[in-house]
Amino acid sequence: MIRKPLRAIGNSWGVIIPKIYLEELGINPVLHDVNLEIVDGVLKITKAPKAD
Repeated sequence: MIRKPLRAIGNSWGVIIPKIYLEELGINPVLHDVNLEIVDGVLKITKAPKAD
């Protein structure tokens, strides 16, 4: 586990996801979007299905 700070981005907050995590999930930030959901108090990030 890696602890990361939140960063202000306009009126929102973001976190930098390490490249190794994206590679493990098969996510290319140029080609793919992600889905965000909260499950039992945990923020879950998953690769979004490709839009047709």
